[in-house]
Amino acid sequence: MNIASIAPPEERFTPKSPTPVPEIIAALKRVSALHGMEEAEYEWLATHGVERFAEAGTTIFREGEPATEMTIMLKGEVHVRREHGPSALWIGRSGQISGLLPFSRMKTYGGHGYTVAPTWALSYPKEIFPEMLKAVPSMTQRCVSVLLDRVREVTRMEQQTEKLNALGKLAGNLAHELNNPASAAQRAASGLLDELHVYGYEKYRLGSLCLSEEHLTQVRNWQKSVRERARALSNSAADQAAREDALLAWMRQHGIESPWKIVPELAEAGVEPLQLEPLVEFLDAHALMVVLSQFASSIRAENMANAMLDSTKRIFDLIRAIKDYSYMDQAPIQEVDIPQGLENTLTMLQSRLQHVEVERRYAPDLPRLSAYASELNQVWMALLENALDAIQDRGRITLSVQPSGDMLLIEVWDNGPGIPPELQDRIFEPFFTTKAPGSGLGLGLDTVQRIVRKHRGYVRVQSEPGATCFQVRLPVEQLQAY
Repeated sequence: MNIASIAPPEERFTPKSPTPVPEIIAALKRVSALHGMEEAEYEWLATHGVERFAEAGTTIFREGEPATEMTIMLKGEVHVRREHGPSALWIGRSGQISGLLPFSRMKTYGGHGYTVAPTWALSYPKEIFPEMLKAVPSMTQRCVSVLLDRVREVTRMEQQTEKLNALGKLAGNLAHELNNPASAAQRAASGLLDELHVYGYEKYRLGSLCLSEEHLTQVRNWQKSVRERARALSNSAADQAAREDALLAWMRQHGIESPWKIVPELAEAGVEPLQLEPLVEFLDAHALMVVLSQFASSIRAENMANAMLDSTKRIFDLIRAIKDYSYMDQAPIQEVDIPQGLENTLTMLQSRLQHVEVERRYAPDLPRLSAYASELNQVWMALLENALDAIQDRGRITLSVQPSGDMLLIEVWDNGPGIPPELQDRIFEPFFTTKAPGSGLGLGLDTVQRIVRKHRGYVRVQSEPGATCFQVRLPVEQLQAY
C-alpha cells in the first residue's frame, strides 16, 4: 500500500506508518455503497487503494484538471465549488464514492475541491479499473448506481440554480417596473403638498379682491368652460407651444407681471388669448393675474393628483399581473386563459420591451384549458426570454394562439438571426446552451419540454434567419391528448 497526500507537494505530509489493513477494511464496511461484499473483496479494495490524507483547508483538485482516479472517502468532508459561482456544487462526506468511476465519461473536475475537515480516503487509478471489476464483480452495479445518483443530484442542483436565476431575473424586472410608477407617485405626492400651500395662498388672494357675486359667477363659469374644452382637446406639443407664445404676448400687452409662471398650465388646458377677453371687461391687470394664478395652481394640483392615480393604478396592475402569473392563493390546477397568461408574462418582462414590437394574433372565443397554470407561465417566460435574447431586446415578437383540431396551437415568433440547423435537434437537451459560460445552464427549454409533456402536449421549433418559431400544442381535453 502506497501512502501519499492528495494535496499539492508543498502541502504533503506522510504518516509514520500505513494504516493496518483490518482498520481499512472496517472503514470500508461503513461505506453504504459497499455493503454486502465478500470479505475477500473488502480486502482487495483495502490492499489496492492508494491511501490519501489531508488536513482541513487543503486543495485536492482544481476545476478543469484531468480526473484520473476513483476515490472512496473513509473520513472527513470535501466541498466542490465552481469558480464562477459561490454556491456549493457538491459536498463529499465520509462513506461516499466519488471522482472518476468505471463507465463514467467524466474527463475533468467540474469545480474546485478542498477539504473542510481532516480527510482520509482510498484512491484507485483508472488503470486498475479492469482488474478491480474482475476481482470485485459487484462493483459494476455499485458504480452504476453511484453514477445514477450523481446524475440525479447534479440535475436537481442545476435545476434549482436555473429556478433561482429565473427568479432573480423576474425580481429584477418587477423592481424596475415598480420603481417607475412608485417614483412618479412619490414625486407627485411631494409636489402636491407644496402646491396645496400655493393653492391656499392663491385662494386667499382671490378672496381679497372682494369680487361681486355676479363677477364670481362669471369667473366660475369661465373656469368651467375651459375645463370642458380641455377634456375634448387634442393637445400636441406644437399646438401647446404656439398657445404659450400667444398667451405670453397677450399678457405682456395687458401689463400682467411674471406671466411665465402661469402660461404653461393655461396653454396645457387649451386657453387661448381670445378666451381671456371676457375677463378683461371686469378685471384689471392685478385682479386678472390673481384669478389666473389661482386657476393655474388648481390645474397643477389636479395634474399631480392624476399622476398619483395613474402611478398607483400601474402598481396595482402589476400586482394583479404578479398574482395572476403565479396563481397565488389558488389551487394548482386552474381553468387557464392562454392569451391572458401570455399577457401577464409580457407584463413581467415589460422593462425589456421598450424597443420591441409585439404583435398579437389571438383567435376569438378560445377555450380555457385545465392545467397547472403557474407551470405553463414558466413555459411562456422561457420562450419569451429566448426570443428577447435572440433579438437582443430590439426587434419584433409575434404571439399567436389558434385552435388546431382538438388542441390549442401557441406560437412564439421572433425575427432574430435564427438557430443553425445543426443545433435545432439539440436545443431541448438538458444542459445544452449556445450562451456564453455563466449566462445560462441550458435547462430552460428542457423545462419547457418537460412541462408541456406533463400536460400531454408537445413542443417543436422551426427556424431560419429572420423567422424563428417555437410551437406548443396543448390538448383542450386532457383525455383526448396523444
